[in-house]
Amino acid sequence: MPRPLQLGLVCSSGGHLFELLSLKALWVERPHFWVSFDTPDARSLLAGEDVIWAYHPTNRHLLNLWRNYGLAKRVLAERRPDVLLSTGAGVAVPFLLAGRRLGIHTIYLESITRLGELSLSGRMLYGRVDEFLVQWPELAQRFPRSSYRGGIL
Repeated sequence: MPRPLQLGLVCSSGGHLFELLSLKALWVERPHFWVSFDTPDARSLLAGEDVIWAYHPTNRHLLNLWRNYGLAKRVLAERRPDVLLSTGAGVAVPFLLAGRRLGIHTIYLESITRLGELSLSGRMLYGRVDEFLVQWPELAQRFPRSSYRGGIL
């Protein structure tokens, strides 16, 4: 019997975490670990979960982007998940790029709040992940290397 897929769930705290938690049916029965920020909401929502705390803030903070890339290389080499799934934001970039370099299947789900333009993280990852998902059909029309499979909320 094949082993179940191991998932790495990567997201910033706040709304990005809420979106990934709303996909619980996809990950709850599978071995998984989380990467997020050590904030009160993330600590509360991820209590009892296997969590790696990433460096923050990340928005336009090049030092923490670099530190998170190093963290990603270490964590992913050790854990070797089969799939990395992220809803953003800044922590998604170093983890999904490092994952792709290691041959891990990478999936980025753009925020439901993005109706007409990609987020900064989305622009950085567009065309650089295995699957780029959007939550609005209009966005998929504007960005042909993305897929629309419905909204999650």
